[in-house]
Amino acid sequence: MYTATVTRLKKVSSKRVTMEIKPFKAFRFDTNVIGDAGKCVAPPFDVIGPEQQQQLYEKSEYNIVRVIKGKITPTDNGQDNPYTRAATYLNNWIEQGALKQDSTEAIYAYIQDFELAGAEFQRLSFIALCRLEEFGKTVRPHEQVFEKPMADRLNLKRATRARAGLVFMLYEDKQNIADKIIERVTAQEPLIDFVDNDNVRHRLFAVTVKCDIDTIVKMMSEKSCIIADGHHRYSTGLTYSKENSNPAAKYQMFAFSNICQKGLVVLATHRLVGNLNNFDIKKIVAELSRNFEVFKYAFDENLQTKTDARQNMLAQMKAEHYKGKNAFGIYGANSAFYIAVLRDNRVMDEAEPHMSAAYRGLDVSVLHKLILEQILCIGKEQVSKDEAIEYVKDTPNAIDEMISHVEAGRKQVAFFMNPVKMQQLIMVTDAGERMPQKSTYFYPKMYSGLTIQKL
Repeated sequence: MYTATVTRLKKVSSKRVTMEIKPFKAFRFDTNVIGDAGKCVAPPFDVIGPEQQQQLYEKSEYNIVRVIKGKITPTDNGQDNPYTRAATYLNNWIEQGALKQDSTEAIYAYIQDFELAGAEFQRLSFIALCRLEEFGKTVRPHEQVFEKPMADRLNLKRATRARAGLVFMLYEDKQNIADKIIERVTAQEPLIDFVDNDNVRHRLFAVTVKCDIDTIVKMMSEKSCIIADGHHRYSTGLTYSKENSNPAAKYQMFAFSNICQKGLVVLATHRLVGNLNNFDIKKIVAELSRNFEVFKYAFDENLQTKTDARQNMLAQMKAEHYKGKNAFGIYGANSAFYIAVLRDNRVMDEAEPHMSAAYRGLDVSVLHKLILEQILCIGKEQVSKDEAIEYVKDTPNAIDEMISHVEAGRKQVAFFMNPVKMQQLIMVTDAGERMPQKSTYFYPKMYSGLTIQKL
C-alpha cells in the first residue's frame, strides 16, 4: 500500500521566508583507497537493527555504520565508547585517505530509482548545507522527538564534530527548478552508483557550475520546508549549534526533495501490540462496535480461504482510504481478519478537543486515541517507550510477517494501516502540530555516508 501524492504546500505567511542554503566541500569515500564506495555507506541509524549492523560491519572496514551506530561493548566507559570510537574512525579514515574532501564546493544531486508494486519511481533530491533555524514558519517538524535518541545523536555530534546522516526536507516548487538541474547533471559520471539490499539504486552527482548553484540557492531562499525524516538529527543540530562557538556548526547537511514529483512516496507504518493483560480479541472487536463499523473476514483451515480473507481486508482498507474514511485492518489469530471503519469523526472532536481538525482526522490519531488508549489501555508513556507497540514498516513481506508473529504468540494483535496522505501532513504542520509517533514512512530511506560534513 503506497501513495505517490503531488500536492501543494500552503503559504505559511505573507512575510518573506528566508531559508539559507549553500554549497560545501563534502568528505567522501575515495574508491582508490576503499574500493567499492557502495559497501561503505549505510541506511539511517534509526532503522539499523543488530543483525544489519553486523552485516554492515562485515561489508567493509570503512563502513559508516561504525560512526553513525557503532557497537556497544561491556567494557565501554567515559574514555572508550561508541562515540569516542566513531571520532577515532573518522579521523583515521581521513588520515589514511579513505575519506577525502572534495576540492570544489558543490551542491550534490542525489537520485534514487526504485520499484513498488510493479511501478517504477525515481526520487530526485539535492544535498546542501542549510542554516539551522528554530522550528516555525521556515522549518516545520511533523513528528515527535524522544529523549533517548536525542541524547544519543548529541553525544555523537559532540565527539565527532561531524555529520554523516541527512535530514530529509520537503519543499514545493511547481517550476521544478532544482529537478531540471539534477536531471541535466546525470549526463556526468556519478560520484557513486550502487544498488542496496532493497534493490534501490542510489546515485550521487556534483553540481559545481556557479549559475546552477546560484539558481538553487535563490529558489530555496523563498521556501519553507517540512522535515520528512531526521527530526532527532535536526533537533540535536540546533542544540549543538548553540553550545559550539564554531560558525560552521550553525549549518547542517540536508537533502531537499520537491513535493511536486511523482517519486515522493509515503508508505504505511503498521502496529504490532503485545504484553497486554487479559487480552481477548473477541472482546476487543465487541468494544470497537461502539464507534466503528466492523467487517469480519473469516477463514478456515484451507490456506486459500485465509489468503482470500487477507486480500479482501486489504482491498477494502484501500477503498475506505480513497473515500476519506479512517479504517484499520486487524488480526488477532482467531481465524478472522477484521476492518474497523470509524462511523462518525465527531467522536474525535470530543476525544482530542485541543488538537486541529487535521490532526483528529489522521488514521494514526484515531487508532492511538480510540483503540490503543481507550480500549487497550495503552497510555502515552507506554507508546513513547515502545513498551507495548512495535512499529512495522510496510515492506513487501511486512503483513505476512506480522501475521506470523501473532500466530506464534510473540504478539497479541496486529493493526494494519493505510499510508498518511501528503495533504494531511501539510495541514497538520500548517496548524503548528506534530503527528503521532511513527505516522509516516518515506520510502526509500536516504543513506548515510554519501557525503560527510566535518566541522
